[in-house]
Amino acid sequence: MSAPTLTHLDSAGEANMVDVGDKAETVRIAAAEGFVRMLPETLALILEGNAKKGDVIGTARLAGIMAAKQTSNLIPLCHPLMLSKVSVEIVPDEALPGLRVEAMAKLTGRTGVEMEALTAVSVACLTIYDMAKAADREMEIGGIRLVSKSGGRSGDYQRQEDKR
Repeated sequence: MSAPTLTHLDSAGEANMVDVGDKAETVRIAAAEGFVRMLPETLALILEGNAKKGDVIGTARLAGIMAAKQTSNLIPLCHPLMLSKVSVEIVPDEALPGLRVEAMAKLTGRTGVEMEALTAVSVACLTIYDMAKAADREMEIGGIRLVSKSGGRSGDYQRQEDKR
């Protein structure tokens, strides 16, 4: 098996956008996850709908969807994509304590949507922080990672237990 290579570097080691023009169009789906850890009191405040800035979960969900659609404007070598679906789910986790964020991005196209799913999770988490920081500046954003992807030449991927 050959060593992995970085696809966004040309033969001279310069950053470049990958040419996906010859790839087949396939249905491509990616899922990502992350979390915002917070004080139990902050979680209760959010769940009760009493945050000063309003509906934290609804706003963060919308921010994540909007961010996925803007990924190519944020990540320099990402292709602009015509997404067919983006979903963001935010659920409380009392054991954390905090909110768990999951995002899914989908399209029929020539390149994957991993970055869109990861961007959706990242911005949703940042929005949660922004909306609740007045109550809890100690919040922690973490665990942002790709969970799965399907479609494309490289095939399917499903995260296994951490090997690191």
